[in-house]
Amino acid sequence: MPDLSFCAQQVRRQDNDRFLCALFAPAARREGLFALYAFNLELASIADKVSEPLLGRMRFQWWREAVDGDANGNAAGHQVAGPLARTVAESGLSTASLLALIDARERDLDDRPIPDQAAFAAYAADTAGALAEMSLDVLGIAEAAAHEAAHHVGLAWAGLGILRSLPFHAVRRRLYLPAESLEAAGSTAQEIFSGKASPALRRVVAEVVEWSRHHLNAARMNRGRVLAAALPALLPAVLAEIHLERLRRADFNPFDRDLARPAPWRVARLWMHARRSRF
Repeated sequence: MPDLSFCAQQVRRQDNDRFLCALFAPAARREGLFALYAFNLELASIADKVSEPLLGRMRFQWWREAVDGDANGNAAGHQVAGPLARTVAESGLSTASLLALIDARERDLDDRPIPDQAAFAAYAADTAGALAEMSLDVLGIAEAAAHEAAHHVGLAWAGLGILRSLPFHAVRRRLYLPAESLEAAGSTAQEIFSGKASPALRRVVAEVVEWSRHHLNAARMNRGRVLAAALPALLPAVLAEIHLERLRRADFNPFDRDLARPAPWRVARLWMHARRSRF
């Protein structure tokens, strides 16, 4: 593989699933996707890197100014902000969408749990859902069917991502599962923070798996109306299906160590689906 840009390296290391999907994009659009995904990684990591919310808000504000072309003139030379600015200039990606993603990610600084399923869905839509649709903007795809499909793929990916990162967040005493669902199942945050996969937690995980599958099915209702050029933004659906099935086989235990290992045959599955223009 040729030498990778800084953004591509970051995505390859920290968001390998999206990295693989982006490789199916035309070469002229690929770096734009890497810049967008590296930007998302920067935002998603802020809450884990700061010792208090004020410091996090300062970082988010820097990114707002960077997206607006300010940031004391430092943004152009930044390893992610610079490529992101070029992506905005070269594609249909809007700064308003980027600013909305910053606002959504800033909510991660709030230690209060997500209260209910509606708030959970809104968080998913504003983060991974929005990112999937922005990926289409980078690819130059404006058709409504593709954006509807990307929205649902993003929601499914968000639900899956929350489950996959649960062990990581549990150590940091952060929780993204709906408090209402946990209470109804008889589970508690303290139980999860202790790393226990109780029957109650497994029931909640199963619910999120089913919710994610629902959105994958909704996305695929648009298959016949989506251009093949949109595939790089929609191929995460293929990997989501693999990861959801692995969770089911693990009896919905998010702490199962086998889940941390790369899924076998995922590259082959991606290639087969891309060759058939399916997601």
